[in-house]
Amino acid sequence: MQEVKEKKETTPCKPEDYELCSHFINAFRIIGKKWNGLIISSLCDTEDMRFKDLARCIEACSDRVLVERLKELEQDGIVKRTVNKDTGIISYSLTEKGADLKPVFDQVHDWADKWA
Repeated sequence: MQEVKEKKETTPCKPEDYELCSHFINAFRIIGKKWNGLIISSLCDTEDMRFKDLARCIEACSDRVLVERLKELEQDGIVKRTVNKDTGIISYSLTEKGADLKPVFDQVHDWADKWA
């Protein structure tokens, strides 16, 4: 005998019915903030970069905002700031946590090449 499945009544979902994972929200708080994606993406391509090189990659971002974003990314454990003891030259690189974003950003680049 064949079972007859009851058709469930579907009601439209309301935004208040959804609760996003706090980890997901925190991730987008970091990578979704203006300029952070470009900073991280630029650092994905090199071992380390000086401030002037980052500023050249992200010309539309003011130096003041770039400094602010780099400090925030450093506090979030994404970027590491290194001062050369001999020269005093400051460079930025991705931490292990930041480097784990490289495959994510590679996928975003692929998507952007196709759709954006």
